[in-house]
Amino acid sequence: MFKADDYRLRAKSLADTLQETKEALDIDILRGRLAELKAEQEKPEVWGNLELSTKLGREVSSVEGKINAYEKGKKALEEVNDVIDLIEETGEEELVPELDTLLATAEEDLEDMRIRSLLRGKYDGYNALLTLHSGAGGTESCDWVSMLYRMYTRYAERNGFKVTELDRLDGDEAGIKSVDFKIEGENAYGYLKAEKGVHRLVRISPFDANKRRHTSFASLEVMPEIEDDGDVEIRSEDLKVTTYRSSGAGGQHINKTESAIRIQHIPTGIVVSCQNERSQIQNREMAMKMLRSKLIELKESERLANEQNIKGEIKKIEWGSQIRSYVFCPYTLVKDHRTGCETGNIQAVMDGDIQPFIIDYLKKS
Repeated sequence: MFKADDYRLRAKSLADTLQETKEALDIDILRGRLAELKAEQEKPEVWGNLELSTKLGREVSSVEGKINAYEKGKKALEEVNDVIDLIEETGEEELVPELDTLLATAEEDLEDMRIRSLLRGKYDGYNALLTLHSGAGGTESCDWVSMLYRMYTRYAERNGFKVTELDRLDGDEAGIKSVDFKIEGENAYGYLKAEKGVHRLVRISPFDANKRRHTSFASLEVMPEIEDDGDVEIRSEDLKVTTYRSSGAGGQHINKTESAIRIQHIPTGIVVSCQNERSQIQNREMAMKMLRSKLIELKESERLANEQNIKGEIKKIEWGSQIRSYVFCPYTLVKDHRTGCETGNIQAVMDGDIQPFIIDYLKKS
């Protein structure tokens, strides 16, 4: 039997969430800001300024995304109320499955909008620069880095983000020792900033002939990609620039010219490198962006040392420092009463807050 009141209560709860999120996002103010930005884009002086045009385009995309998310949630909620009214008037309860689907869609859209309302930090709307490093565990850790790299790239692809590999150092036997990559998309840094820290893996090693349990560690560093906005001054005399030949499988410009760039910032000791682009000029430009982002991150970490908003506490890549543990090893014996056999109960134990995509990844592993 169709219970209209129960559905109306769910719809009312969603309507309240929609209103709260609208106020948090300042949708009315954003509409005015969008009109201003589009008027700015039509000015002739903007057409010839690639940097300014790109900056305006990114802000327009961000504002439009928030407004569209609100409109999508509002429309979904209106459809839910219309179907409830229709079922009440006509008594066609065969429409209830359709109503359930509409409610699930509305809840999904509103959850997406609610997350957008939370990502209001200074750098949340920026692209993200990520660096994975292997830690204690040798070849195991290198393999763990390759697994994490694949996980984050798959997550980015599922969410429509663009992934660009900037620098990579393969392991001696297998996996990856370290990799730098960029994820481009709306709120990419906002979604990924909570992933920074040490990640721990426990599993039966595929590299151990005795099938023993091994523990591996990898660290992930997440930074916003920040353009030169004058926040930090980078003097040429403070830089040590080294060129070298790109590593890779071969081909045009690979292992033939010294197009790869490594830049060391002498006062802080920060080192960045890039070898993905075809020319030395492009690699240098990308490396300077990475350096600028790291310097701003360092500056913010020092200024907000108590809150640890940007960098967080720097920890060793070893036991006791992990923000999350991925336990793939069967560590609990469960007796099957039908067969009398004991089997391993594979579980995934998580420390700290986790993103939903990680749960999906582990379920599919």
